[in-house]
Amino acid sequence: MRKIIELKNITKAYDGQVVLDNINLDIYDNEFLTLLGPSGCGKTTTLRLIGGFESADAGDVIFLGENINDVPPYKRNVNTVFQRYALFPHLNVFENVAFPLREKKVPRDEIEQKVQDMLALVALTGFENRSVTSLSGGQQQRVAIARALISRPKVLLLDEPLAALDLKLRKDMQAELKKIQKATGITFVFVTHDQEEALSMSDTVVVMSEGRIQQIGTPVDIYNEPENAFVADFIGESNILDGVMLSDYRVAFSGHVFDCVDSGFSKREAVDVVVRPEDVDIVAEDKGMLKGVVTSVTFLGVHYEIIVDINGFKWMIQTTDFVDVDEHIGLYIEPDAIHIMKKSEYSGLYGDYSSFSNELDELSDAESESEE
Repeated sequence: MRKIIELKNITKAYDGQVVLDNINLDIYDNEFLTLLGPSGCGKTTTLRLIGGFESADAGDVIFLGENINDVPPYKRNVNTVFQRYALFPHLNVFENVAFPLREKKVPRDEIEQKVQDMLALVALTGFENRSVTSLSGGQQQRVAIARALISRPKVLLLDEPLAALDLKLRKDMQAELKKIQKATGITFVFVTHDQEEALSMSDTVVVMSEGRIQQIGTPVDIYNEPENAFVADFIGESNILDGVMLSDYRVAFSGHVFDCVDSGFSKREAVDVVVRPEDVDIVAEDKGMLKGVVTSVTFLGVHYEIIVDINGFKWMIQTTDFVDVDEHIGLYIEPDAIHIMKKSEYSGLYGDYSSFSNELDELSDAESESEE
């Protein structure tokens, strides 16, 4: 695949506070790449640097082999869809989509054909004469996407474009965006703090924290093979425990020795151990590798979310089997359910569900959305 964009040793600070710390990133032709991370991690600044709305303090932005550090936004072959769609309220749907072509003095017949093609692509055929102020949020977003794509940019930047939509519409638009990206072959660079959104839409996920890239990979790799405790915790739920590698394929944690599928660590090296909540089997207490007592049970429709106290460490288990609060249970863990990671600056900060509640999680998400 051909490289479209290269970010080389990019550093950016605001008022002396570093928001991008020497990042390097390659973006490829026809790729759906997502910048994922919590509020303040640097993902939107990265997007704005690509679009030319910000300048790096150090480093280079390379576009198709050429340095574009000093190229203004309107001269870059890049368009942006913002969280607030910035449509023209005095123009109808057709004229909003046609606007970039009219600015370039494209012939009327060509504009007519291209606008109709774009409206068909975003499922808005028949909406040409509608006022944009009469449209739903999802329809307005489609208009913004059609307007951004009609000039056929090499890259489309999308800055949290689904954040204002309700859950069902958001899910529908995730599928639509992926379909549009595949149909056009244009590289999409998408910013979100929503992990599920990133995993469901992307070819490549770039996980960011504190102005640094923590991991780059496919959604499957990011989920199944996190590189550190931050990534493991941020991408889905994770039980993260202190462990010791006894030898290749043997690890000790929570007072028990387990077979695992990892190797290449030093003998008796201290490690972080990740076990996803859905990968733990609940068994009778006397048959468990680990034993604990259930402290809370939450029904989530598809499964139960169970918190289990094991020697003072609170595990999360996701299961379709019901167990009750105060019940003593055993846990059985297969070797391929155990993932071993090197110790990092994030070790010890995540993975214990002592203070976990869905309400706290939702509050955190709401705060992230308001800050972005």
